[in-house]
Amino acid sequence: MADRIRKVVLAYSGGLDTSIILYWLRERYSCQVIAFLADLGQAEDLEEIRQRAKATGADEIIIEDLKEVFARDYIFPMLRANAIYEGGYLLGTSIARPLIAKKQVEIARASGADAVAHGATGKGNDQVRFELTYMALCPDLKIIAPWREWELNSRKALVEYAQKHNIPVPVTKEKPYSCDRNLLHTSYEGGILEDPWREPDEEMFLLTRSPEKSPDQKLYLEVQYEKGDPVALNGQRKSPAALIQELNKIGGEHGIGRVDMVENRYVGIKSRGVYETPGGTILHIAHRAVESITMDREVMHLRDSLMPQYAQMIYYGYWFSPEREMLQKAIDEAQKDVTGIARLKLYRGNCTVVGRKAEKSLYSDSYATFEADQVYDQKQAQGFIQINALRLKMRQLLNQ
Repeated sequence: MADRIRKVVLAYSGGLDTSIILYWLRERYSCQVIAFLADLGQAEDLEEIRQRAKATGADEIIIEDLKEVFARDYIFPMLRANAIYEGGYLLGTSIARPLIAKKQVEIARASGADAVAHGATGKGNDQVRFELTYMALCPDLKIIAPWREWELNSRKALVEYAQKHNIPVPVTKEKPYSCDRNLLHTSYEGGILEDPWREPDEEMFLLTRSPEKSPDQKLYLEVQYEKGDPVALNGQRKSPAALIQELNKIGGEHGIGRVDMVENRYVGIKSRGVYETPGGTILHIAHRAVESITMDREVMHLRDSLMPQYAQMIYYGYWFSPEREMLQKAIDEAQKDVTGIARLKLYRGNCTVVGRKAEKSLYSDSYATFEADQVYDQKQAQGFIQINALRLKMRQLLNQ
């Protein structure tokens, strides 16, 4: 098989795994390697990573700024759906993989590469996310998954391999955290986090202060939405990526968006993950606030009933699937009137809705008031209740 691989496009991050994979691919397949780094807002020194890839033997290095594409075409559609996996995870890593894989396919086609490769382990979800995207977009490409081929079976073994071959890597044996960061979140796993009873070290967190150390002052902010997408913060319009970055900063200072959970991976293994999603948490809460006064009840309830399936599609890697695309069209149709402003209060880890308004609000104080009104005849409720109770009465009569 080795002699059939001529050129590989590697999803390269510059971390421990992909640094070793770059070297290993050249050694194992004697092929050219294009190291592709997607700038998704991971806040790293990209030039340093470029030099690391060059020193490790990359034949070509491509770094592409995809922050706005990521926010506009991936994060925002997902946020329009209020997607949360298993009640806690805002899918920050899951939503990034299809974009990276799509760009790998595009580079492979443009460069004549006959294979793509990724650094996902054989135990995790990312291998599925990458490879489902490869196959959905370009079934002819060969796929190389080193973690399923080589004999290196632990972080410790990787570090020793790097030291043996003088591969420059940013991780040491003493602190083998796995950290994935992008515009939407930072995730942590591995190391001491594999003990689900042990609390994470405070020094680990990159985006958020602990609520105990956040300001002892409440902060109010307003997020404006148009057709389900956030477009402005405190009256100032911002691009999708800039808006998320600003909310990450504000939310992080106030301890918003930490999640510690044990989740069910697609492959069937339970995994402990710790996440920071300050901006995404704020946007999720603000979005639901605007929806609450602009969405029809039955439309909202139907959409909400589908959200666990939608979130699962993204978590499992089916972004480029007909079922996700079909469901996205329904979600976007339901967002046509989700235009308005949510007012939020941030205080020590809490993000609370304190106001919402919209030009096309379905909320009417003349109907909702508990005071005297001229639009609602309370006597009509009696017949409404009796008709809806009829099947319950019939069931009880039968039982008697």
